[in-house]
Amino acid sequence: MKFYEKFDNVLTGFISGLVFPFIVGIIIYVFSSDHQSLHLYLIRIADSNIITHSITLCVFPNIIIFLIFNQFDMLHATRGVLAMTIVWAVLVFAVKILG
Repeated sequence: MKFYEKFDNVLTGFISGLVFPFIVGIIIYVFSSDHQSLHLYLIRIADSNIITHSITLCVFPNIIIFLIFNQFDMLHATRGVLAMTIVWAVLVFAVKILG
């Protein structure tokens, strides 16, 4: 049994699909905030009406995790990443409809 086979479950993929967009969002914040606080940065995004674009930009790198899990033949974890990406897509759709 290989080391990564014990992580081949849907929960691993689901958690990584949830956490990775937040990490990407923090990286984007660090490079584009112009030394603003996180609160002011989020208000600026909301005032610019680009919330859905920002969420989509943060979720898009989930493809990387998906492809890594697929390369290692971790199909259960791949399903988890796909499920979380669908949840993010529904969230974007809901924000677009309600906002």
